[in-house]
Parts: sequence; structure tokens; C-alpha cells
Amino acid sequence: MTPPRPAPPPAPPTRTARPAPDIRAVRLTWVQPEDLVGHEFRQAAEDGRGEAAGPLLRAWLAAGGHLAPARAGASPAPAPPELRALAADLLTALAALPHPTPDTEQAPWATPGTTGSGTPTGAGADPALRRRLEAAWLGRAVGCVLGKPVEKLPLHGIRALARAAGNWPLADWFTERGVPPEVLAAHPWNRRSAPTSLAENIDGTPEDDDLNYPLLGLLLLQRHGKGFTTADVGRLWLDELPAGRTFTAERVAYRNLLQGLEPPATATHHNPFREWIGALIRADVHGWTNPGDPAAAAAQAHRDAALTHTGNGAHAAAFVAAATATAATGRADVHTALRAGLAVVPPRSRLAEAVRFGIRTAVDARATGTGFDTVVDLLHARYGHYHWVHAVPNTAVIAAALTHADGDFTHSVCRAVSGGWDTDSNGATAGALAGLVAGSPDGIPDRWTAPLKNRLATTVPGFDGIGFDTLAHLTAQEAARS
Repeated sequence: MTPPRPAPPPAPPTRTARPAPDIRAVRLTWVQPEDLVGHEFRQAAEDGRGEAAGPLLRAWLAAGGHLAPARAGASPAPAPPELRALAADLLTALAALPHPTPDTEQAPWATPGTTGSGTPTGAGADPALRRRLEAAWLGRAVGCVLGKPVEKLPLHGIRALARAAGNWPLADWFTERGVPPEVLAAHPWNRRSAPTSLAENIDGTPEDDDLNYPLLGLLLLQRHGKGFTTADVGRLWLDELPAGRTFTAERVAYRNLLQGLEPPATATHHNPFREWIGALIRADVHGWTNPGDPAAAAAQAHRDAALTHTGNGAHAAAFVAAATATAATGRADVHTALRAGLAVVPPRSRLAEAVRFGIRTAVDARATGTGFDTVVDLLHARYGHYHWVHAVPNTAVIAAALTHADGDFTHSVCRAVSGGWDTDSNGATAGALAGLVAGSPDGIPDRWTAPLKNRLATTVPGFDGIGFDTLAHLTAQEAARS
């Protein structure tokens, strides 16, 4: 008799199929090796290593690699593993290429030192300085918000949007009112900024990295005084700055900190953005707290910049800090301030050449009654090969805008933003310096300050919702420290 067969095991319970995760949802900008290497090839061409990098570039393209994304932070799709590994190897190989000598872009100080003890002096904060600093904070916010809706747009798009609204030459906030739909479709606003930064939408000052970094700089000085180290900057960021609020060189340096690297390697390891604008937007607070001492301001800004930037990226920060320190005295016009800024930049550097060209072109335009559009066109023709976030073209347009405006606040911020490239950063820096020159909040037209409602949104702990008058008081306290 055949034994009965055992019953088959019960069928496993059915499960609802789950879709594969969408890797695009967690794809980070500004850190993918396959994108960084394209930017490093571009950096090599700018700093004199282009010929030596040629064989590496040909190998990258032959393997299927792409050039740097023109405006976005990441290419549309991640690279396959073998191409990503090649990109990482090429980044290391590019870093090993010798730089041309002599180095005409060497900083005037070999290793930034510390200044002062960071202890309070006997004198209290100067009330007149507080008023100038309030105007500087307000001016920075105004210029930033003005430039936010058109950030990343090409120059012709900025002009088209403003002209369609009857706002060209630029003289007021950007608006959608009256702009034909076809113009809006051809030149869409910055999608993250339009809801908070168009004239019809402004309700207080929205968060922006161009305002977060001055807050972090103030926090740095409160905790460590003017004798802070670059390592102090790094520790502060890890403690208080959300990683998602960093971009370009700052994001790479943040990643390097998490990997255990220390300054100055945080600024150089696989960081093709080290000459971009990030250090410049952190420099104002160092000038604000060293009124009348541009050398100390520049050294302080350079020490901050060393976490993330080298070369012209660090020089741009020193330039802004020195110019700001000079304007903060209340005794210097904008042209004197810009000369003080240039004095701390290596004179044969690409940055110094660009700033001099911007100033000279603006002076010539003023002398002949030529509009600022002509100045901008010349700047874009000369420096348009740089990435739109690079420090060289952006510092040049800031200097040109301030020169052409000749101290007028509205003209300063509007010219800086109308120059294109990194519009919110340029507007912020120009607005801060023009605010100092204005001397007090009363020197800034009400149409600019009223919508901001003396309220700043931020993710920097302890500052969300703070007023610019309070920020001025806190900054003046740090200026009074030795």
C-alpha cells in the first residue's frame, strides 16, 4: 500500500507589492563625485592647470562622463558605480596636479592668525554705530529679498520679467502683476523664493543662506570672540547649522567635517567650489565688528573662509570685510570703502583684476551718463565663462554696482541685482554696504523696509523672528570687544 503523500505546505501569505524606492528623492546636490569632477575640470582651466588636466578630462569624457551642470546642483541622474568611482579617482588626481608658479594669487598673509582676546572692553557699544549696523542688517535683508525671485535666471530673463512689469531699469520689488503669461512661462521665478519674495507676497524677511551666515558669524563671535579659530567655525556649524541649509563649498566642507577631516583640508578635499561666493556672504559681520580696522576685518574673514574656501574665494571675503570695516566708521564714502577692500587682495589675482575692471567700467559709465546695463553687458562679455556662483564675476558686479550708484541705496541694490549671476547674494552684500553709507535706517526708503516688518525668519537656533534693531545691538556689543 502506497503511503499517503504529506500535505503540501501552506502557501505563504500574499503581500502587496511595494514600488521600488525613488533614489531621486534623496539625491543630494553639490556632493555627487560625477558632478564635482566636472566643476573641478572647470576650476583647473581657471587656475592654470587646464593643459595638465587635459588627459584626465579626455579619459572622463571617453568613459561617458559629462561636463559640469551649467546651473543646477546635480546632473539629472546618478552615475553608475564604475563611473562614480572613476570620478572620485579623477578628483584625487586633479588635486595632485601642480599649480603654475609664481602664485600671483597668494594671500598677503601666509597663515591667518587670531586677533584680540575676545574680551569686552571698558567702552560700551557706540549708539551711532548701532544705527549704522541696523541700516546694514536691513540693507542686507532688502538686497537679498530683492534678488531671491530671479536667482538662477539668466540675464535676459531678469530683464524680460522686469520690463514686462514696467520696472526697468530696476527700481522696485519684482512682481507678477501685469506680466504676460507667456513671459512668466519663458522665465519662471525661482520656485522656492517667489512665494515669499515677490512684492505681493513679502510678509517679513524669509529665511535665506545669505542671512543665516551673518547670524552664525554673530553667534561665533558671541561664543569665541574675535580670537576664534577656523576649527571653532566648523564646530559651530556642526552644532547649529542644518546640513540641508548648506550649498556648494559649504556643503562639501560640511561633508568633509563629518568624514573627520580638519581645516584647511575641509576646504580643499574634493571641493571644486572653493573659489565660489560662499565665503563672501559670510564676511559682513567681520567688517561690522572691526570698524576702522580693515586689516583685522580681512584677517578675521579669511580665518572664517578657510573652512570652505581658498584663493579668490577667500580673497573675496577679505575684500568685503575690509570694505565693510571702512564704511562702518561712518566717515567713508563707498569709493573709499572699495579701495580699502582692494588693498587686502593680491593685486595680480583674477579677483583684483575683475574688481578693478568693474569699478573702472562703472566710473566711465557715470562720466558719460551711460546706463548700468552697458556696464553689465561688458562684465558678462568678459567674465561670462565663470559659473554664475563664482566669486570673481559676482564680486566684480557688486563693486561696479556700488560705484555706479555712488552711495544711493536704491540704486545700489537694484544695480547689483540687475547685474545677474548670484542675484540675492549680490543684492545682500551691496545692500549692507550701502546701508552703512546711508548711516541709519532712516536713510533707506520705507518701501524697502516696511514689508520686512523688522522680522527675520531663520533656522539658526535662538534667532528666528528676531528684529534688525536687536541684531544691530548684539553686533555692536561684539564690535566693542577687544
